[in-house]
Amino acid sequence: MTGTSAKPRAGFGIFTIVTVIGLVSLGIWQLQRRVEKHALIAALTERLAEAPGALPLPSQWGALTPARDEFRRVQFQATYESRPDAMVYSSGSAVRKDISGPGTWAFLPARLSSGETVVIDAGFVPNAMQDRAQQDQAVKPLHTDMPVMLTGYLRFPEKAGMLTLQENLTKRLWFTRDHLAMAARLGWGAVAPFYIDLEQPVPLSGIPKPGPLEVHLRDDHMQYAITWFSMAGAVLIAFGAWLRAQGRRSR
Repeated sequence: MTGTSAKPRAGFGIFTIVTVIGLVSLGIWQLQRRVEKHALIAALTERLAEAPGALPLPSQWGALTPARDEFRRVQFQATYESRPDAMVYSSGSAVRKDISGPGTWAFLPARLSSGETVVIDAGFVPNAMQDRAQQDQAVKPLHTDMPVMLTGYLRFPEKAGMLTLQENLTKRLWFTRDHLAMAARLGWGAVAPFYIDLEQPVPLSGIPKPGPLEVHLRDDHMQYAITWFSMAGAVLIAFGAWLRAQGRRSR
């Protein structure tokens, strides 16, 4: 074996080892993610099935976290405030099996008896054109200036992605469920760090339409892991075939 032929073999061998290690690491990472996803699904399913508890006290709000408190069911009294609502565009829902088409979610501030403000996602409005008048008509009956017993789930604000559309303040239209941004732009004042995804009551008109949530998280991690491991195997096979071809040429 000459030095000239040994160098390409060594270089290709190092490249193959690094590539295989990288692909196997990705496969192992997907298996770890699968374990974490299963634990998350189990935790969320348990929270959604629990009887509603009391809304956490304002003194406890700062200690709440999505990992520990997302989707906790709560029940409390609040009064919808007569302030501009916000609508959030949706093409469907990953946690509501009864929502499959485009529309908007109605976000409104509600005042607790203690004076604090909690933002309520009052439910889905079939509003494919994101029409502001249609949303106004849907939420107007909610403004009764009377306290209402609300049952729902603790949710935390979403972060806008790089491709997320900018909010339209004229329509009061958002494309992420960021109730903190809504409060800041629409003058709702200080609000709780979470919002409530309403389960009930359902208004007489049925719109906005609240409802129970279900866990429908994608679990493709085993498929991805098999893909990465298969690619690692393919790289090793390709390297072995290349070595055999090189051996035949050197004879």
